[in-house]
Amino acid sequence: MTDRPTHDAWLDQHLRSLLDFGMRVPAPEGGAGYLDTQGRPVPSLGVQTYVTARMVHVYSLGAMLGIPGCRALATELVTGLNGQLHDDETGGWWHQVSEDGTPDVAAGKQCYDHAFVLLAGSSATLAGIATANVLLDDACTVYERFFWDEGTGRPRDLWDAGFTNADPYRGLNSSMHSVEAMMATAEATGDAVWLDRAGRVASFVVDLASTHQARLPEHFDEQWTPLLDFNSDRPDDQFKPFGATVGHGFEWSRLLLQVEVAMGDRAPTGLSSAAVSLFERAVSDGWTSGTHPGFVYTTDFNGRPVVQDRMHWVVTEAIAAAHALFQRTGNHRYAHLYDDWWDIARLHFIDDTHGSWFHQLDQTNQIADGVWPGKPDLYHAVQATLLPRLPLAGSIAAGVKAGLV
Repeated sequence: MTDRPTHDAWLDQHLRSLLDFGMRVPAPEGGAGYLDTQGRPVPSLGVQTYVTARMVHVYSLGAMLGIPGCRALATELVTGLNGQLHDDETGGWWHQVSEDGTPDVAAGKQCYDHAFVLLAGSSATLAGIATANVLLDDACTVYERFFWDEGTGRPRDLWDAGFTNADPYRGLNSSMHSVEAMMATAEATGDAVWLDRAGRVASFVVDLASTHQARLPEHFDEQWTPLLDFNSDRPDDQFKPFGATVGHGFEWSRLLLQVEVAMGDRAPTGLSSAAVSLFERAVSDGWTSGTHPGFVYTTDFNGRPVVQDRMHWVVTEAIAAAHALFQRTGNHRYAHLYDDWWDIARLHFIDDTHGSWFHQLDQTNQIADGVWPGKPDLYHAVQATLLPRLPLAGSIAAGVKAGLV
């Protein structure tokens, strides 16, 4: 399917249906509500920074594609990031603001959230969204001051609400989304230092892959020593699950290839070979064939499944990684896997009745919600419709702005 105009047309149609699904997302004071299965904001879950930032990103992409309604919505969501979600006293962004406008102070200031604010500011700036440049400037300043650790070449993960005490925990999930955001920031600002930072994190992941049989540890102490038993009592955690996360193997595989292209001659060595290793390990450990095919959520460090439920974002990242490797290598096996996994997505995850994707299925491919209730945002699914139509490069938004899709 990868070289057929009819497939590209289907991807475009599906992208538009996803953007239609999220049109009811804005909260009264700006920002994005967490969406339920029918695309309705859930007031009890408040307004969350990462959800809002992801929605700014996807509707900025929609604005650059000329899809009506996207620019106005992206503008409203940026208002939320510059407004109620922003801590005007000590800087940065709250993890969440409740229905009555009270910030979640206990959650502290999280790198995961701030990486997505960087991504949102970059995409919205490229799209020419009002006040996006203010958002991006602020996000760059906060990220550089509090999250980027120049000494290690990797980000810190968590501060308290006042940015006075940094938690010793370090995480690969926030590092991964930082790499994506830093490549986008380099495109939006023209400042190559962000690309160099992405390269340093990517180089660390290459080393991790080689020393851990391509099963990436996710959790570390302050010295970046792996904590292999972290959250063994909470193996299905939304953001910090125990063990190796299959979907992150795919996501890192794609990102390493994007870093390689974006940095050119300055790219760290071993990116493409590590991308292949991570991809193959994710397939061999994570894929379950037979009557109920799909990818498990996590495995232990011997490759045994731990959480066997299937998350929608895992198959979107498998799709994107397979296509990236096909672009990089020309090996048609990756193209065939890309086709197969879109079939899985279409048959099991895409909701023909209410729209968007079911975010979680159990191991028999029945709808579940223990980890991901509802359909909170569109980030992973939208990117799965765009990456296969773009040249392999560092920033999705830059490719869309250049008219390459």
